[in-house]
Amino acid sequence: MSLKDKLLSSHIVFQESLDPDSPIYDVRSEAIKTFEAEGFPTKRDENWKYTSLNSLLKKEYSIRTKTESALDFKDVKQYFIHDIDTYNIVFIDGVFSSYLSSTTHEGIDVCTMNSAINKPKYKQIIEVYFNKIAKDESLNALNTAFAKEGAYVYIPKGKVADKPIQIVHLSTGAEEAMFLQPRNLIIAEENTEVQIIERHQSLSSNAVFTNSVTEIYAGKHANVDYYKIQNDRLEASLIDNTEIEQHDNSVVSVHTFSFGGDIVRNNLNFYQKGEHIDSILKGVTIIEGKQHVDHNTLVHHITPNCESHQDYKGIFAEKSTGVFNGKVVVEKEAQKTNAYQSNNNILIDDQATINSKPQLEIFADDVRCSHGCTIGQLDESALFYLQSRGIAKKEARALLMYAFANTVLSSVRLPQLKQRITKQIAKKIGVSIGFEI
Repeated sequence: MSLKDKLLSSHIVFQESLDPDSPIYDVRSEAIKTFEAEGFPTKRDENWKYTSLNSLLKKEYSIRTKTESALDFKDVKQYFIHDIDTYNIVFIDGVFSSYLSSTTHEGIDVCTMNSAINKPKYKQIIEVYFNKIAKDESLNALNTAFAKEGAYVYIPKGKVADKPIQIVHLSTGAEEAMFLQPRNLIIAEENTEVQIIERHQSLSSNAVFTNSVTEIYAGKHANVDYYKIQNDRLEASLIDNTEIEQHDNSVVSVHTFSFGGDIVRNNLNFYQKGEHIDSILKGVTIIEGKQHVDHNTLVHHITPNCESHQDYKGIFAEKSTGVFNGKVVVEKEAQKTNAYQSNNNILIDDQATINSKPQLEIFADDVRCSHGCTIGQLDESALFYLQSRGIAKKEARALLMYAFANTVLSSVRLPQLKQRITKQIAKKIGVSIGFEI
């Protein structure tokens, strides 16, 4: 039985176990029809031209874990930003772990989607926001059809989250191969501020395939910082779908740090629905072996006087493959738009590959839009200069690569996270950088 057929069969049983009065019962029913019609994307789809899921779809995945797993914090502490006080929403094999989590309903709501879906007091909010931003395509629809567990964050009007929020998905390897579908809903209403860190982490050599969907709503004057740490094992693959809607004077930034995993696909879509909006998309990718990381971005400028800034850096070694497919769409009404897009890549080895396709679709005439792409190797003259100053070749290469990635790190607003990412970059490069940022 193919994975698609297995999922369709599983959904019949899943739907029977649900409350028909749930605010998303009918939404799930319609979503599974979309997935049944479209199936998994293939390389025949233009947006998936350079990324094939065939190797993942051949495995025999468990759709739901058969046994609940327990973990001690000391065993997974390294996967948290543990030197700052945060709210934690932790899932083990797709199941919420109250033991590892610290949630709240004091002024703001930091809890689980399952709780929000099933409690009457959240019904109106769920009906207003759930599945209203996510694009109607196969993988989003598949996630929606099985939507049950994930993070729910609601910041009411005028509130500032008093500490960052960490969303951590752990896979223990309890099953030989696991298919997970977390669903996150982040709502930041007018005049709010929140910082969120998200991580998916496998703890074993068993295969795990995650199809994640996150919807982020930013109201007027909202400020949302979202950080994605992707540094998983080689047996783990992730499709991360993040859909963001912004309103007047809001600022949303998403930083994606892709350092590990088998196949990683990041679908990041911004929709600007107000004036004086700023959308920030930044990413650093450092991979090796036969790893594959694909960034597929969209910024849709619908209204005037808005900005977007994309800056993606990639360092690819051995036989790794990178993909950047970034699109900026400026509608006719979106005059005075300022859109910037940059994708710069370094190929360390001859067999490494990068496929880059920056795109601009501009229908307005009073705009400032630019895009650029570079693909090359390290600057030999700069390398020679550093060596002539007594720096060993290995360390000189590391310094050049660190400087190359630093434009992305400079906008990380959490010092502890910035320090963690800096150390991870140094580790990936293979040296110890003897300074703090």
